[in-house]
Amino acid sequence: MVSQKPVILALTQTGFAAAQKIAGLLGSAEIHGHRDRVTGADFDFTETITHIRQLFGEGRTIIGVCASGILIRALGPLLADKQAEPPVLAVADDGSAVVPLLGGHHGANDLARKIAQGLDIKPAITTAGDLHFGVALDSPPEGWVLSNPEHAKPFMARLLAGETAQVIGNLPWREASQLPIASDGVLSLVSSDNDERGNESRLVYQPKTLAIGVGCERDCDHHELLSLVEQTLKDNRLSPHSIAAIFSIEVKANEQAILALAKHFDVPARFYSAKALNEEADRLVNPSDIVMREVGCPGVAEGAALAAVGSSGDLIVEKQKSKRATCAIARAEQPIEASACGRPRGKLAIVGIGPGRDSLRTPEASSLLAQAQDWVGYGLYLDLAGPSAAHQTCHRYDLGEEETRVRHALELAGTGRDVALICSGDAGIYAMASLAFELMDDASSLAALSDGAKRIEIEVAPGISALQAAAALSGAPLGHDFCAISLSDLMTPWETIEQRIEAAARGNFVVAFYNPASKRRRWQLERAIEILAAHRPVKTPVILASHLGRPDERIRHERLDNFPVNDVDMMTLVIIGSSATQVITMGDGAQRIYTPRGYHAGQSKTTNLKGAAE
Repeated sequence: MVSQKPVILALTQTGFAAAQKIAGLLGSAEIHGHRDRVTGADFDFTETITHIRQLFGEGRTIIGVCASGILIRALGPLLADKQAEPPVLAVADDGSAVVPLLGGHHGANDLARKIAQGLDIKPAITTAGDLHFGVALDSPPEGWVLSNPEHAKPFMARLLAGETAQVIGNLPWREASQLPIASDGVLSLVSSDNDERGNESRLVYQPKTLAIGVGCERDCDHHELLSLVEQTLKDNRLSPHSIAAIFSIEVKANEQAILALAKHFDVPARFYSAKALNEEADRLVNPSDIVMREVGCPGVAEGAALAAVGSSGDLIVEKQKSKRATCAIARAEQPIEASACGRPRGKLAIVGIGPGRDSLRTPEASSLLAQAQDWVGYGLYLDLAGPSAAHQTCHRYDLGEEETRVRHALELAGTGRDVALICSGDAGIYAMASLAFELMDDASSLAALSDGAKRIEIEVAPGISALQAAAALSGAPLGHDFCAISLSDLMTPWETIEQRIEAAARGNFVVAFYNPASKRRRWQLERAIEILAAHRPVKTPVILASHLGRPDERIRHERLDNFPVNDVDMMTLVIIGSSATQVITMGDGAQRIYTPRGYHAGQSKTTNLKGAAE
């Protein structure tokens, strides 16, 4: 799930001042600033058009403190379905104007009004309904769903033509509008959590006031639970649109049937402790001694539904049963704010941020970083990820504390938090993803984790590895079979590492050496080169890539017989070509390295696996 915080783009320091004002008005937003022109932003970027398109593709609300033309040029080629487009607004650099460009009926107009009011200016809103009535009927506020949005446009046209509408039920958000309301109106605006149908003269708004409480046996088939809930809704003429969330007990936080149910209805899943559910014991219609003995509270489905709606809410459907599942439904007086109920299943995203530059970071990685409440990682990697936004807490660790930082990340997620464990390059290549799964797989390590940590969701986000970045900057040295070997013997015996180097040499693989040398560890790299040199021509190309994706990035090309061992450190990646790897000089004089795969007809490079003089 992508962070719902709006992103305010600042391209200049003057624009950053306006962005800060807007962030203060909205209460919750991220300021993204151009790295070369803005200081103090929550996140930075270097390529403006690329960054705008990335945010738009993630569905983020974009408020650009810049010329509207920049946003138009960036997003014009991407526009397709206006129903799926997030709000996009342009604000003048000095805060003198605000224009909703996209998503007017999906929040942009409301944002424009809020920003304009705070900046004491007039919003440039052009949609007819908003101009005349101050409300977009096809875009109700959060906590409400229009069940028949396809009828909103003709309904609004009739209002603009002079007809009036009556209100059936409670629609508090329309009171600040200038809608023509009359008790005998021909048109109807309806508020109901019943499963009602609308039409061109009847818009049905459904408040998210229903809490679905569920329980089930471990590994219950998700189809059984879904069928039970859908049948219960149907029997009681309740609308799925009014479901605020799915609620259960914490021990079910990783129950796939419950998670699948929440996904089906596109609502959150939230969980309560047994202690919290015990507080609802007196309100239960069907308490159970058996349930009390098994999970520590007398009822899960009814208790969770009632806990979600609070003391002013009511249980409207008592516990319903199938063979292995239960559900109950409670109704709140007002739309339920699910994020304030219970806690979510914790999530650990193990994120590969690439070699350093934000342009070499995947959109998925950027989304997960923005979404996370906590960042955990080696201090340098946290710095490379960029300044954290105000809502994020950074947990910094030194080299050598890998297991400690992974355990901390697991435990943080176990409390229901959204955590990003940050790795450079790719999270699964000599990084923390494998260690996290190893700790979850080892019986003694798993026993040391809290119950919450054992139930979290783990997602691995790939990144551009140092191997890929160095190869791309050098040409295409990985065009044929290759392997990666770490020369660090802290976790792997040197005898094993040497066997792998020998196998790679005999197999004629292009070889990438990670962790090639440190201040105290030098001889291993010398030995590795010695092994490879016995199987490769002396002219074999060698790539030394240091500080990839950072300001002091350096790519150096050498030959195997001129390998500069003393120039290599832990910040260097070494790629050694196979006997087929070639160097080509381009028209501009630049050299590129490639390993042919054999596509070129008639290509026949002589391969000498034993090594030979030039």
